[in-house]
Amino acid sequence: MNKDNALEVASLAGHIMLENGAEIARVEEVMQRIASKYGADSSNFFVLSNGIFTTGRSYANVEYIPFHGTQLNKVVEVSQLSHRVEQGQCSLDECRQKLLSIRSMPNHSYIEQVGGSAFGSAAFCAIFGGGVIDCCISFVCGIVLWLFVLLVSSNFSSKFTANIVGSVIVTAICIFSHHLGIGNLGNIIIGAIIPLIPGVPFTNGIRDLAGEDYIAGITRLLDALMVFICIALGVSMTFVLDSKIMGEMIHLDGMVIDTFTSGWLFQIIAAFIGTMAFAVLFGVPHRYYLDCGICGLSGWVIYLLLVRLCGMSSVESTFLSTMVVVFISYYFATLRKCPIIVFLVCGIFPLVPGAGVFWTSYNIVSNQLNAALSSGFLALKITFAIVFGIIVVTEIRRRIQYRQKKS
Repeated sequence: MNKDNALEVASLAGHIMLENGAEIARVEEVMQRIASKYGADSSNFFVLSNGIFTTGRSYANVEYIPFHGTQLNKVVEVSQLSHRVEQGQCSLDECRQKLLSIRSMPNHSYIEQVGGSAFGSAAFCAIFGGGVIDCCISFVCGIVLWLFVLLVSSNFSSKFTANIVGSVIVTAICIFSHHLGIGNLGNIIIGAIIPLIPGVPFTNGIRDLAGEDYIAGITRLLDALMVFICIALGVSMTFVLDSKIMGEMIHLDGMVIDTFTSGWLFQIIAAFIGTMAFAVLFGVPHRYYLDCGICGLSGWVIYLLLVRLCGMSSVESTFLSTMVVVFISYYFATLRKCPIIVFLVCGIFPLVPGAGVFWTSYNIVSNQLNAALSSGFLALKITFAIVFGIIVVTEIRRRIQYRQKKS
C-alpha cells in the first residue's frame, strides 16, 4: 500500500474536520488513526487552527484551511469513518471515496436553519427574562437575521462586517418595536442577537487550551472575542443612530424578569428548545438533537437550582453547571461514539453571557460607565467560569484515562 496515498487520505479527513468546526486534538487524532492503519507514520502531521502540514518520505503538502462555517454533521461522519477504518472495514480507496462524499454533504435546509434561529432567539429571550410578547418579537428577529446570514452575509469579504451588519439589523427591528410600545427592549435584543454568538470557536478555543495547544486556543478565543466585539459594536451603533434621529437616548432600567416565563416549567422547556435550535444551526446530525437538548436542559436546571435555592452567585453557579454539562457531554460522546464538541457546544449555550454583551454595549453608549464596567466585568467572570469548568472536567477525565491505561 502506498504510504503517500495514506497520508493524502488522512490529510483530506483532517481538512474536512478542520473547516467544519472540529477542535485541533480531534483532527490530529482522526488523521493519526487513519494514517497508522494504512501503514503511514502518524507523526507526520502538524495541525494549526487554519492549516495542516503533512510530510512523508516522498510526499509533502501544506494546506491553508479557512473556516467555512460550523457543520458538525461532517465532523461526526469523518470521526465515525475513522473508527471503521481502524477496525479494518474500509480499504484506502473506499475511505477516500467516502470522505469525498462526506465533503459534498448538503447543509441543513434553509427552512430548518431559519426555524432554528427563530426558535433559538425566542427560547433564549425567555431564558434571560423576556415575556411572551418579547419572545414573539425575538422569534421574528431570528427569522430576519438568519435570512440575512444565508442570503446576504456571504457577499461580505469579512465575517466581522457581516456580524456588525447583522446585529445592526436585528437591533433596529427591536428598537422599532420599542417605539411602537411593544415588548421590553432589553430582553428582545438579548434573544435576537443570540444566533450570532460564536459558540464553536469559543468552545474549541477552551478545549485547545485544555489540551495545551496554546497557539490554537488563543487564536480561536481571540476570534470569538472579535465576534463579541462586532456584535457589541453593531448594537451600539444602532442605539447611537436612533438617538440622533429621535433626539435622545433610549432609557432602559435594566433587565425585566417576566413572572410567567421565569417559572420552572417554562424555563425547562425554553432551555430544551433553545439548545436543540442551536444544534440545528451548528449542523448537528438530526439523530443527536434530543441529546443536545438534554445537555442544555441539565446545565440550565442545575444553574437555576444553585442560584434560586442555594443562593450561589451567577459565577459560582455557572462554573458548577458547566462541569455538569461537560460530564453529560462526555457521557453522550461515549454512548453515541462521536466527538464531544457536538454536545458540549450546544449544552453550554444557556450559560454563555449573551446578556452581558448587550448591557455592556448599552451602558457604554448611554454614558453609564460604572454600569458598563460592572456588567462587562460580570460577563468576563462568567466567561472564565465556563472556561475553568471545561478545563477542570477535561483534566479529571484525562487523569482517569491515564490511570486506567497505567493499570
